[in-house]
Amino acid sequence: MARPLPPLWLAHPSRFAGLSRRRALWAGGALLLLLIASLIALKAPAPPADALAETPALAVYESVIAGLRAGGGYYQLTADSLRAGAYPLRPFFAFRLPAHSVVQAALPPTATLVLLGLLVLAVAMAWWHRLKPALPRPPARFAAMVLLGGGLATFLQSDLIAAHELWAGLLVALALALRTPGRWLAPAAIALMAMLVRESAAVFVVVMAAMALLEGRRREALGWTGALLLFAVAVATHAHAVAQVTGPLDPAAAGWAGMPGFGLFLQAAAATTALRFLPLAIAAPLIVLALFGWACWRDALALRALAVFCAYALVLGLLAGPGDVAQGLLVAPMILVGLAFAPDGLRDLASALLDRRRVRVQRVST
Repeated sequence: MARPLPPLWLAHPSRFAGLSRRRALWAGGALLLLLIASLIALKAPAPPADALAETPALAVYESVIAGLRAGGGYYQLTADSLRAGAYPLRPFFAFRLPAHSVVQAALPPTATLVLLGLLVLAVAMAWWHRLKPALPRPPARFAAMVLLGGGLATFLQSDLIAAHELWAGLLVALALALRTPGRWLAPAAIALMAMLVRESAAVFVVVMAAMALLEGRRREALGWTGALLLFAVAVATHAHAVAQVTGPLDPAAAGWAGMPGFGLFLQAAAATTALRFLPLAIAAPLIVLALFGWACWRDALALRALAVFCAYALVLGLLAGPGDVAQGLLVAPMILVGLAFAPDGLRDLASALLDRRRVRVQRVST
């Protein structure tokens, strides 16, 4: 086993410090396979550069918000807008939950923009507070905040303000940053708001409940489960309301479109962060290195973040439709921060792989 080297950027040695050569080979092999897989993913059809702005749901709910401001009802407006765009109305989850549109319609556009800016600022401050002890050196902290900014830049685009994933992604990032072993009630409440904005935020809550259970924190696990139960009640009420404005002649969504695979997750993460300005051949390996970086940080928060990213990669790879990059907004705020942890992990992994020291035992006879 190699002797742990002093940290480069982290406050403590990385998770790969002091690994035996055999374990380092397994870890290095897994990283290499993921990097190769990221390049194979380039064969998947690439989404257009303005895929987020052209998301069909964006135009639908911009119309719904305008109708709500004029005094219309949410479910009838949504049904009319979906029919006008020849989009499916069945099953009920073709309709988004109403909280997002109703709140935006109740606020002046300027107030909505201010609220979005304040939420972005809250996420940045919360992550600064969590990352500061882990990265004691100023250059490391500066790099981490630049990377965080690269994840948050998309969230300041005013033309995306009607996107449900935009708000849900910020709420998920805030809940993850605020959660500590002794403080989970407020994060669970924020996560509930995220689910009421975009249903796919439930993946985050399921992961948090499972991690709490694995860590032996039963009370916390019950708290996250309670948030899921409240969300289930809201979804049941929503389904009943949708049934009042739809009928058997309305078009239904097509069946399962297949498995777009890991490539869609990489495309989504790239399209929703500053990496969208880079060729995917560069952006995709960087996202893999960011995931590796989160695995390097020896902290419970890093494990939870990594579990959340992996869960969304799995869900997108199995269930999402081709080109559905908007879901990347649910992980975009914090995923690139992992690149700040990667240098320590890569150095420690290389040190373990290159360590060829052997212990020689000599028998001395008298």
